[in-house]
Amino acid sequence: MAACPICGKDSVPAYRPFCSKRCADVDLARWLRGDYVIPGPPLDDVPADDDERG
Repeated sequence: MAACPICGKDSVPAYRPFCSKRCADVDLARWLRGDYVIPGPPLDDVPADDDERG
């Protein structure tokens, strides 16, 4: 069984990959605060859909 990425306990199928709702909520809060980021160009550098229609 995989370990919870927040606390390291065994994961529970209902909250997979987490062990509890608390750990799932901690992870969500980290995403919302901006603690996690997905690599890529800053959004300011990505052309808008309107720019691609040319």
